[in-house]
Amino acid sequence: MYDLLLKNAWVVDPLNSVNGVADVAIQEGKIAKVQRDIQEEAKEVIDFTGKTLQPGIIDSHVHLGTMWGSPFGPRMLAMNGVTTCLDMAGPLDDILDNVPEYGVGINMAILQFASPPFTFKNSTPSQQEMIDLIDKSLADGALGVKLLGGHYPLDPEVSALLIRTALERRAYVAWHAGTTKNGSNINGMIEAVKMADGYPMHLAHINAYCRGAIHEAMEETKIAIDLLKANPNIFCESYVSPKNGTRLTCNPDGTIQSKVTGNCLRAFGFTEDADGVRKALLARKAFAVYDAGGYSDLMTGEEALKLWEAAKTNVGGSFNINPPLPRIALAQAKRDDGAFVVDAISTDGGCIPRNVILSQGLSLVKLDILSLSEFAQKTSLNPARMLRLENKGHLSVGADADITVYDLATQTPVASFVDGKKILFNGELVSKGATVICTEHGKDAIEARGMKAIVVDPGKQIERITAL
Repeated sequence: MYDLLLKNAWVVDPLNSVNGVADVAIQEGKIAKVQRDIQEEAKEVIDFTGKTLQPGIIDSHVHLGTMWGSPFGPRMLAMNGVTTCLDMAGPLDDILDNVPEYGVGINMAILQFASPPFTFKNSTPSQQEMIDLIDKSLADGALGVKLLGGHYPLDPEVSALLIRTALERRAYVAWHAGTTKNGSNINGMIEAVKMADGYPMHLAHINAYCRGAIHEAMEETKIAIDLLKANPNIFCESYVSPKNGTRLTCNPDGTIQSKVTGNCLRAFGFTEDADGVRKALLARKAFAVYDAGGYSDLMTGEEALKLWEAAKTNVGGSFNINPPLPRIALAQAKRDDGAFVVDAISTDGGCIPRNVILSQGLSLVKLDILSLSEFAQKTSLNPARMLRLENKGHLSVGADADITVYDLATQTPVASFVDGKKILFNGELVSKGATVICTEHGKDAIEARGMKAIVVDPGKQIERITAL
């Protein structure tokens, strides 16, 4: 007798070439069988006739730290069908401390930010400072580190040294392109790829470098695609929302703390200072993140200005800065061998309210930009490979029973499961806690917090999935 039997859904599993109506049987948290009309009995049977079922959605770029908006990121992800996520900034302790209250049963990997003025004192930390940060982060349960270069840049040579140092210590390394020399734009991306020097690295949200800051947006997109084709050591994702995420924080002298916020203000014709933020909010070009009661949302106009002023400018923010055509081109571009140029679809969401993998990502399927199988590949199989999660991203017998079920017509989630346990069901979140994806160095720290740890080796080589 199976523990759980999911019947009559349209099952999509690109690794195993499954794309049709089938049943999925689950036993002890693992996939036990996938085939049409399974007759064996199960303790629980759920009929998903008319719905689509795929391996659990993995969002490979989110933010769960309260400094980016709220502690509600896990809830907001799970309500949108996500079963696993990669947090791209931390702070690590902040996220882990919030799991007992705000965890909803999803898997999370966390990258500690390696950026001034937070985890480094300035833009030129010594290698020993880098080693200290990396080692402590891994020991505390982080999967690796992320350079927040677009927001809080390091010097170019320091960025390159940090990448090498982290990789030598078998940490996962990601970079929001940008240094003190080049910003979060196509020049910053070119610089980041050069600084990676052939080493494996996760380059964050490729669409963020194709906003028309240096050249026309589609010209920048072509440059980005060609650059990625020529540098297969770079793994990456892009998101499909027009909204970005940043902070609206200003320094005491009125200057903007985040370079990305400055870029957005400049793009919309505002000054790069507190007065520019004020005018952008009133013009409804800038948005502030606020607590809407158990989840984050965005506000703009006079109400947002009052929030921003009451918080002494220290709030998360967003701008509708991403043009549509680059987002589409980056989602579908392929290499000569059939592998995707941009490996995954992400959201850069979490506690930032743009968790739109289903609500907007499935539009790519309806527009015939991606097939349903390709959508599953970019939202589950590929990001699982990026995170070295060999037992996730597919429905092979013995794989982890992480599953997302959704309504293709409405592009909304119906249910999700992690290790065969319900996370989202009937519109309600029904689980607690979290499983943390970490290295061997952090396993004890995670378990000491009462959480389950999945140990992976970020130093393991990744092989891309070619045409399926």
